Amino acid sequence: MNFYSLNKKAQNVSFKNAVINGIAPDRGLYFPESITPLPDSFFGKIENLSNTEIAFRAIHQFVADEIPDDILKDILKEVLDFDFPIVEIEENIATLELFHGPTMAFKDVGARFMAHCLGYFSKGEKNEVTVLVATSGDTGGAVANGFLGVEGVNVVILYPSGKVSDIQERQLTTLGQNITALEVDGTFDDCQKMVKTAFLDEELLKEMKLTSANSINVARWLPQLFYFLFAYKQVKSKGKEIVFSVPSGNFGNICAGMVAQRLGMPVKHFIASTNANDTVPEFMRTKSYDPKPSTATISNAMDVGDPSNFIRIRHLFQDDFELLSKTLSSHSFTDSETKNALLEIYQNSKYIADPHGAVGYLGLKKHQENHPDTYGIFLETAHPVKFLDVVEETIGKQLEIPPQIKKVMGKDKKSIRTIEYEELKKYLLER
Repeated sequence: MNFYSLNKKAQNVSFKNAVINGIAPDRGLYFPESITPLPDSFFGKIENLSNTEIAFRAIHQFVADEIPDDILKDILKEVLDFDFPIVEIEENIATLELFHGPTMAFKDVGARFMAHCLGYFSKGEKNEVTVLVATSGDTGGAVANGFLGVEGVNVVILYPSGKVSDIQERQLTTLGQNITALEVDGTFDDCQKMVKTAFLDEELLKEMKLTSANSINVARWLPQLFYFLFAYKQVKSKGKEIVFSVPSGNFGNICAGMVAQRLGMPVKHFIASTNANDTVPEFMRTKSYDPKPSTATISNAMDVGDPSNFIRIRHLFQDDFELLSKTLSSHSFTDSETKNALLEIYQNSKYIADPHGAVGYLGLKKHQENHPDTYGIFLETAHPVKFLDVVEETIGKQLEIPPQIKKVMGKDKKSIRTIEYEELKKYLLER
């Protein structure tokens, strides 16, 4: 299968080249040339399949031309070596926990899948690849962990100074080896703009091979569809209409869920739950897409004012607003509402959510006001301990620190301060 640029001014490329390029030369995101639904029998018997079998069947059509089946199965076994449990919170409401991986964030799957793919593609290659990635929180740690020690790959992570949690910062600044962290005086949008500018800098690209590990990269984005299939497998027997509420920042996760829907997953509706960064909720209300500077919140991984992947969602629905609105609704919530939700969830069920999951919970509750007979699943995208101060202060309980987090707590942070693109470019050319 080939992938084409959504700007449609660049040549179609293979999965391998889409992964290595990251973004198309015309600055468009890559998109698969087709999405062929899986047979009804796949969903009819999905409860009898292992997660690895589900993932193999789901991703196969997109990557089979470039990765042999035996290699793909080995990659998936390594990537999916932890659980994705559904936990019921209250009647008709459950959460899908996506934080049981090495960095305790949902991005572990996509980052590890991409790292394995890039490692496979780079075997025998003489030239190193530099992975350049912007993070608003969890992407950096997941990418750093996934690519740590991968031969032929260097990783440079840009993150906004003072706008990620202490644990998130330690996860991306303490590993060393082939991982470098650049601390940017600005917002996530500033970081993302610098990364996108680098991909179009001909002088820079003559000297080095760049790719991205943000969800703009197809190898980071597509594997996220696994989560929704794993959840469907677990709740299929409920016999109710299923809806997903997805805490949304760059909108890669929810877009992948919609690809799972195109594969035939029997789910009709998704809720994009956001914090104060309400570009998409406003679009769904006014039909006018007006990006804005990002606002810092306690759910910092969603602090994105111009979500890159929303163009993929619009493309999935032929940019037909009426068609899109039948599948997607979107709501935004304040920090105050998020804290109240954290406390409500804990008091009612003794479940400890993180701020992003709390936003997902709020979006689900809002949807169920008018759709009470649905079975709702909100995504817990990171372990609450990664937002220790906010969660402990809100629910009045001290959290136990998991082993994955303990191992970075005592390490020294190492980062390079930068402000503007020319400083980034100079660093990349001189390293």
